[in-house]
Amino acid sequence: MPNPYFQFKQFTIFQDQCAMKVCTDACILGAWFSEKTPAYSSILDIGSGTGLLMLMLAQKHKGEIQGIELDLSAYKQLKENIGQSRWRDELRVFPGDIRQFNFPHKFDFIITNPPFYEGDLAADSHSKNLARHSKELTLAELLSAIDENLSAEGSFGILLPYHRVYYFEELARSRYFHLRERLLVRQTPRHALFRAVLHFSRNKENFIPETELSIQNEQGQYTDEFVELMRDYYLKL
Repeated sequence: MPNPYFQFKQFTIFQDQCAMKVCTDACILGAWFSEKTPAYSSILDIGSGTGLLMLMLAQKHKGEIQGIELDLSAYKQLKENIGQSRWRDELRVFPGDIRQFNFPHKFDFIITNPPFYEGDLAADSHSKNLARHSKELTLAELLSAIDENLSAEGSFGILLPYHRVYYFEELARSRYFHLRERLLVRQTPRHALFRAVLHFSRNKENFIPETELSIQNEQGQYTDEFVELMRDYYLKL
């Protein structure tokens, strides 16, 4: 049985009511963008789940952060996790479907860990399907929602399985979004790439940095690069 909570250095994530638990790749997503969001910019987290990304960003960010979650059980726990954090006064969360929700203003940065296993084998439970799959929110619909809620000069970050990267990049280009950076993740140097963190904006870049990250070395220990990325969050680093 999964641990009902995950303890970070400055906050706790309770997760027993959420289909998708805290995972390493989501932590990488939050940590990577925590240093990239401009101070005092407005941020939206689409599909906030446990509130992990909101709290990771809040630890280093001074601006407004809002989140939206469709699943009501996850939303209840999201509110609890946000409410018991030291940043509860700076964070706001809403229940609802991003395709039908009207925020009163555009955001400078949008982050999302979407239901990305579109077309892959579905999980048994409906809540896990909502969290993991694109039945309820396709990648095309997600891009439309991002386009609707992102400011003209804003950018967005997304976590995807590696095999969906080039499909999504083409889809994003069709919506006039351009890749700014790409982080490719593998478990160890011997493993194939399995996740990608992508950063997009509406401005076309002449040079697109690409970085590879191995979570562990061949001895099963965290790599120096992973430790540096997660040092401010993981308890034992």
